[in-house]
Formats: sequence, C-alpha cells, structure tokens
Amino acid sequence: MNQHTSSKFDADLESMRGRVSHMGGLVEAQLARLATALATNHIGEFETVMNGDYQINALEVEIDELCTQLVATRQPVANDLRLVMATIKSITDLERIGDKAEKIARKAHAIALQEGLQVTRFAELRSMLEKVRVMVRQALDAYARLDPSVAPIVAAADMAVDQEFDGVTRQLITHMMENPRNISAALDILFVAKAIERIGDHATNMTEYVVYMVQGRDVRHVTPETLVRVSTGG
Repeated sequence: MNQHTSSKFDADLESMRGRVSHMGGLVEAQLARLATALATNHIGEFETVMNGDYQINALEVEIDELCTQLVATRQPVANDLRLVMATIKSITDLERIGDKAEKIARKAHAIALQEGLQVTRFAELRSMLEKVRVMVRQALDAYARLDPSVAPIVAAADMAVDQEFDGVTRQLITHMMENPRNISAALDILFVAKAIERIGDHATNMTEYVVYMVQGRDVRHVTPETLVRVSTGG
C-alpha cells in the first residue's frame, strides 16, 4: 500500500483494514459454531450463533462511518479511493454472511427441535458449509494481503458449491415426491442449503473487490478466463 505524507492518513487506513479483519474474524467464528452445531445437533451452539449477529452488525456501521470520514476529510484518489470503496462493499458482504449464518442457525434450530425429524439430514449440508468457510477465509486473506490472484480460486470453488446445491435440491425434491409428509421439513432444509450457497456468492464478491482494489478493473460478470488474466495482471 502507498505511503502518504500524512502519517495519520496511513494510520486511518490501517485502522480501517484492521477493523475489517476483526469483523471477518467474528464472521468466521459464527460459521465455525454453525458447522459444529450442524455436525453435533448442539442446540446451544445454534443459539449462540443466533445471538451473536449484533456484533457483526455494529462493526459494519462503525467501519462504514470511518470510510465515510476518510472520503470526506482525506479525499482519497486512485488506489486509496478504490481501497476505501472496496472496503465499504466488502463489509456489506461480510454483514450479509453474518445474517445468513444467523438465519441458518435459526432455521436449523427449529428443525432440530421438531420431533421425529432425522437430524442426520444435516450431513447433506456439511460439505457445502465447509467449502464456503474456506472461501470466506480465502477472501479475508486476499483482502489482508491485497492479493487478487485468489479471485479465480474462490470463483471455481463457488461453482462447486452451486453444483452441490443443485444436487441437494434434486435429493430434496425426490424426498418430497416420495412422501408428501416430508415437504415441510425438506423445504426447511432447502432454505438452509440456499443460505449456505449465498454465503459462497458473498465470498466471491469480496475477492472481486480485491481485484478492483489492486488492478483497477471491475471483474463482475466476466468469464473465468478473463478473471484469471486480470487477477494475475495480464
């Protein structure tokens, strides 16, 4: 990152990035608790995730205000402006990941409390959740290191998550067709699967913002080949 004549500006930018890392750590902790809850049917872990989203929301507001102040008082240009703007977008995606984790926990908590439901069906979601947890970690690392080369890796993982979601959807449709009494539970599980899939989308967005920060190119909606070329400086 560029050094500026104002050491206070550098400190403000580092503070901004540090808070994003802290917010990311909270999001990762939520996802880890969620993974544990889905693996063990631990009601308490679901409840912890349900009650922990407020910290992530508060950090989004705090970082957003800091970014607004930086734009107003420092009038950043070029790389610095892209960093601030990409940070604003990244914390929005992080907040939405936190929201998805909270909603998954709430729905899964309700499913787990339903008498007679086989909670082993959560196993169908664990692979998806593990993939998106890795994607979120990679996206946060890419932001911390300003490393655009991670974007194609996360994009490929997102495609794998999408395919896995399609597989879960087909299984649940079959499950519902075999016995209409399964429809309500299957729809609840489908809700959880879709929320996990959306977490992957948000992680992908974050790596695209890193490409924008470093390369100055908007790579939303580009082909995989173009993403690889741009993210590696080609």
